[in-house]
Amino acid sequence: MKVYYKTLKDLPREELFAPGHRMCAGCGAAIAMRWITKTIGPNAIIANATGCVEVTTTPYPETAWMHPYIHVAFENSAAVASGVEAAIKALRRKGLWDAGDTKVVVIAGDGGTYDIGLQSLSGMLERRHGVLYILYDNEAYMNTGIQRSGSTPKFSWTTTTPVGTAVRGKIQWKKDIMGIVMAHRVPYAATASISHILDMVNKIKTALEYTSEGPTFLHIFAPCVPGWRYPENKTVEVARLAVETGYFPLYEWDHGKLKLNPPSNAHLDKSKRKPLKEYLKLQGRFAHLTDEEIAELEKELDAYWEYLGKLAQL
Repeated sequence: MKVYYKTLKDLPREELFAPGHRMCAGCGAAIAMRWITKTIGPNAIIANATGCVEVTTTPYPETAWMHPYIHVAFENSAAVASGVEAAIKALRRKGLWDAGDTKVVVIAGDGGTYDIGLQSLSGMLERRHGVLYILYDNEAYMNTGIQRSGSTPKFSWTTTTPVGTAVRGKIQWKKDIMGIVMAHRVPYAATASISHILDMVNKIKTALEYTSEGPTFLHIFAPCVPGWRYPENKTVEVARLAVETGYFPLYEWDHGKLKLNPPSNAHLDKSKRKPLKEYLKLQGRFAHLTDEEIAELEKELDAYWEYLGKLAQL
């Protein structure tokens, strides 16, 4: 990761994500959108998949977006962005594009990335389109009623993974979307969190620069107040604890090399991670967990860190 911004004061003052949208108070995705739009700058085209962000920012005839913007379906945001990127290249070859180095950016949630849009994402990565794909991950289909997605963690309550005596929330583990993206041998992919803004904006800028070589990917952790069942003033605290407990590691995949970023670079040593329970206990979606179930989640988390450690040594 290149360091473009040493402090938040180094970022542009111009706001490109307008107030007055309908996103929830304390929405993690709303925080992400503000910093994403600031960082990518005005010369960018955004393709936004259906989801929380789209529905709450574009109620006709209003919009919160100050970029050229296209709303597309859950399943085809990467395909549409591929077409936009190819069109710009064709116009530039013909001498008909005079807008300079216009970037193409996808913004999509976990439902439109892990599940419904995975096919078009894979196609975009395989064809090597110079597009930055940004996933804001709130770990369920929040827009349509808090249904589970491939991103929903094990044992989490959702409206389609209820909690009872026989079934204790979602029964599957969370899908490893970063592993899937890295398997496409992209130039750059990274994780980021709305709790670590400087890390996030520098990764956005790095990913934009690398689109000259091919597709890049950013996975942003974005807590959801109604879906995760925590007070609206706890969003950043929840996101920070996800990082500090090791639940959501911060790292980069840069041209085939994995690098852990602070504070996650210390978390291969389990003693440097906060107990996972500190993250879980703030959220109503995990309120039903027993000590045995928490121990199972901790065991899986330890295995994931062992896997990351091996990748970091390659």
